Amino acid sequence: MNFGKIVERVKAILMAPRTEWPVVATEPATTNSLYAGYIAIVAAFPIVAGFIKGSLIGTSVFGITVRTPIGMGIVGMLLHYILTLVLVYVMALIINALAPTFGGQKDMVQALKTVAYSWTASWVASIAVIVPWLGWLIALAGAVYAIYLLYLGLPHTMKCPAEKAGGYTAVSVIIAIVLSWIIALIVGGVIGTAAMTGAAISELHLTGSNGDSVTVDSNSALGKLAAMGQRAEQAGKELDAAQRSGDNAAQSAAMGKMMGAVAGGGTVEALAPDQIKAFLPDSLGNLKRTSSSAQRNSAMGMQISEASADYSSDSGQHITLEITDTGGAKGFMAMAAAMAPEEEKETDHGYEKTYTANGNMVHEAWNTESKSGEYSVVLGKRFTVKASGTADSIDQLKQAATSVDMGKLESLKNAGLKAD
Repeated sequence: MNFGKIVERVKAILMAPRTEWPVVATEPATTNSLYAGYIAIVAAFPIVAGFIKGSLIGTSVFGITVRTPIGMGIVGMLLHYILTLVLVYVMALIINALAPTFGGQKDMVQALKTVAYSWTASWVASIAVIVPWLGWLIALAGAVYAIYLLYLGLPHTMKCPAEKAGGYTAVSVIIAIVLSWIIALIVGGVIGTAAMTGAAISELHLTGSNGDSVTVDSNSALGKLAAMGQRAEQAGKELDAAQRSGDNAAQSAAMGKMMGAVAGGGTVEALAPDQIKAFLPDSLGNLKRTSSSAQRNSAMGMQISEASADYSSDSGQHITLEITDTGGAKGFMAMAAAMAPEEEKETDHGYEKTYTANGNMVHEAWNTESKSGEYSVVLGKRFTVKASGTADSIDQLKQAATSVDMGKLESLKNAGLKAD
């Protein structure tokens, strides 16, 4: 096992996929060598990260940090790892079986290469689940980039015509999503897999098949997935050119443009830290601002700005107000908002619900025992405003969030958008 080679392959497939896929397609390999020399290592990254997040760091719910017991976390981690390795092979079988349908050539080893190296983006980006609040955005970005890698790789590994790669990618991705859901249900110990799988398959919206290709409704989920790969074509060429130039700034800009093209959000420069910090009020009623901070960071070529402030009172109440500009990830935010279910859960000690109000996604949670909770809203499918902490009621947290000039903030939803 050569870790140096694994790192080099990860870097090459992520940063220069157009030149790396031909190399991947021609190099000798076996099922055993792919698993032992790459898949078994890289596929473990997100699973270990999930264990760290779930059992060591924990997840905040109702203002309380919840951790999975170490023993249970280890069992879940091992089960998830084994099922992931199985899923990789099952997906390779499916991609191999689909090859003739899309004008390709069946080859099981090449199909396994396709899955292993295209999924690299998702495996690596999913490490970000450790990062609070926005880690899921980075993981989502990696998942979408993996779709792009699959789109680029299929013509090389499975020898399908380039014009059929979009449909081949779309069908493969939707099957992978269904199978991943099944794994999530198994790991979570939830019953009802067949019903969920049936519902997911009903959303394929296939409009026809002539035996040689599959026609997909352009407005369906599959159609949009196929369009993602096609939109990334030109941006991918620019990324290759930037990679060859050795200019780090050009590579970062090209990566951001490509991710924007894939998500349909365009290239966006997030608001400057001082600009977003200005939306934080000096006080929240009788709660005085005790500290504040703001920063702008980049992840996978996309900018994200955050500003937060802490407010406290002499009675012991404490509220944290956070404003986030998802910037270059606003395309993914729009996808997340579209997929988020409206739901409500009640317990003996409070409630949690997600819903849409005035076209914006809202999440609120309240614990009557600890007198703590959170209220957050997504504005313009780009900005998030979140108030969390201890308060008299959820209404106080709502008032804290709405103390931000939401109309003005939402009016900036297209600020920094650059024409590609």
